[in-house]
Amino acid sequence: MPYRRAVTNKDFGRPLSVSELTSLVKEVLEGSLPSVLVEGEISNCRPASSGHLYFTLKDRGAMLQAVMFRYRTRGLGFEPADGVLVRARGAVTVYAARGQYQLLVEGMEKAGEGDILAMLEERKRRLAAEGLFDDDRKRELPRFPRKVAVVTSPTGAAIRDIINVLGRRNSGLDIVVLPAAVQGEEAAAQIVERIGEANRLKLGDVLIVGRGGGSLEDLLPFSDEAVVRAIAASAIPVISAVGHEIDWALSDFAADLRAPTPSAAAELVSESRESLRREVQQLRGELGTAVRSRLDRARLLLGRFEPGAVEARLQRLLMPIAHRLDDARDELSRAVGEAVAERSRRLELAARELEAMSPASVLARGFAVVRLARTDGGGARSEAPEAAIREASRLSPGDELDITFASGGARARATEVRP
Repeated sequence: MPYRRAVTNKDFGRPLSVSELTSLVKEVLEGSLPSVLVEGEISNCRPASSGHLYFTLKDRGAMLQAVMFRYRTRGLGFEPADGVLVRARGAVTVYAARGQYQLLVEGMEKAGEGDILAMLEERKRRLAAEGLFDDDRKRELPRFPRKVAVVTSPTGAAIRDIINVLGRRNSGLDIVVLPAAVQGEEAAAQIVERIGEANRLKLGDVLIVGRGGGSLEDLLPFSDEAVVRAIAASAIPVISAVGHEIDWALSDFAADLRAPTPSAAAELVSESRESLRREVQQLRGELGTAVRSRLDRARLLLGRFEPGAVEARLQRLLMPIAHRLDDARDELSRAVGEAVAERSRRLELAARELEAMSPASVLARGFAVVRLARTDGGGARSEAPEAAIREASRLSPGDELDITFASGGARARATEVRP
């Protein structure tokens, strides 16, 4: 721990406020104890609705407040409760609002379990290196076993659960119970002996090895090296059913199949028969459905040839054609009417334009046609007038003019010509 010089009021020259003193304590503690491992008994455990865990660590002489945040509690392998002896690792912090120091827990395990887990991990690595846990060694369970051998305590809850499940799901299955202690110093040797007996005497088509839940120490016989090797060497397929869902033992890795509980192991054994029963029921239902469907289809096919049905089908076929014919006839009539109206309108416009451009119409609006009057050689008037005069420059004073009006005409003489 780093050395820190003692701090007194002389360093400040004035009294310290509570906040200043608390900040100083916080700085000293948090700077000096960033990571510690504390062993103590859990007391006053209070899980919060937010998921955080508040509790007290205590021993015979002192108590320490502790808090573990939600994201840290997810990695716990046990349920914290009052009275449980634990080892907690974390940093010492100061909660200034209450003026108390506490342990901010980063990790926690049951006291003593850390050494056991380390031992089990080392054993697991060593046995796995020998190939005892390889997948290619594991065998399929027989589809329809006739006899099941069970290595467990004859008085425990595990054997009762197995018998109840198998009796409910497969009452014709024989069950052979091989009694053995499931905890204590003699348990591992008895389990190994019973596994050997089951193989020598061929007492079952499937072998269940397991027990109910318990502490890590209680489950140790199923992680014994001799038990693991006996399971791996068994000629009978083995199901390991140790503890509850969260429990585990090395026998789980050596067995051909792992069940989370003894009841689940019994269900796995009878699963093939139960699956076959469900499959037969499903096929029976599908067969009945298929037969009913074919009968219904046959009725529908026969019903299509009844007179009323044939007439209705014919009407359904002809109705769209009749509708299209009526629509086409209406469209043709409308198009012919529009074409005739358009031609009539254009003819009327052409007649109006022709009438407006005719000479008679021009004269009717007050205009007149002026021509030079033709005469023969003796000065007599000719009946064929010249072309209409359009420019005054063509006239000379004294020229006789022939003027045509809308009605009638006149003879005049030009007395003056203006440019």
